[in-house]
Amino acid sequence: MTRAIVIAVDGTAASGKGTLAERLARHFGFAHLDSGSLYRLTAFHLLRAGGAADDEAAALAAARGVDPSDARNHDLRGSDIAEAASIVAAYPRVRAELLSWQRRFAEAPPGGAPGAVIDGRDIGTVVCPKADAKLFVDALAQTRAHRRWLELGGAVSEEAVLAEILARDARDRARAAAPLRPAPDAALLDTSGLDIDAAFAAALALVAPRVEEALAVCHRG
Repeated sequence: MTRAIVIAVDGTAASGKGTLAERLARHFGFAHLDSGSLYRLTAFHLLRAGGAADDEAAALAAARGVDPSDARNHDLRGSDIAEAASIVAAYPRVRAELLSWQRRFAEAPPGGAPGAVIDGRDIGTVVCPKADAKLFVDALAQTRAHRRWLELGGAVSEEAVLAEILARDARDRARAAAPLRPAPDAALLDTSGLDIDAAFAAALALVAPRVEEALAVCHRG
């Protein structure tokens, strides 16, 4: 049986990693998983049940009930969900609960796809450390805050969004469980001055050689 090719796309909030991962998946005909949706769903179910993000036991219970296919049925873009997701993602037991699901997706992508593109914050370092291609996406905090502010339709001030971005960066990088950091073998991409088409072209140039090499090895095997 031919093994699945895996592309790990990590990066900071609003850096463009999710959009790039989706486009890479379409380009190669791979399945795509936004691992952040697992944590946002956990936060969504936690808050809907009246729980609090600082209640680790309640967060773990919410994580155990997550169905990734349910992500499209809810609006998970709210700042309250993003904030709670960032907090619950720091709990080791929550991360462990969702880790096995992500690894199964990588090992056996749905629909018989020949590979998987998974984006998140610890894909290349923890979830799939042996991924065939790794990309770490970042951008200036001010740039990322402006992008997120536009996504939210100006519902909150850009200054408030920037403060949230900076706070999330600090939590993600300082947490004991799977802190946000580039894998040593990840290609780095700064999207600060790039539109999505230019960012995708740069991302593709970075990962395509590794994917093609992995595919060649699989075909020889």
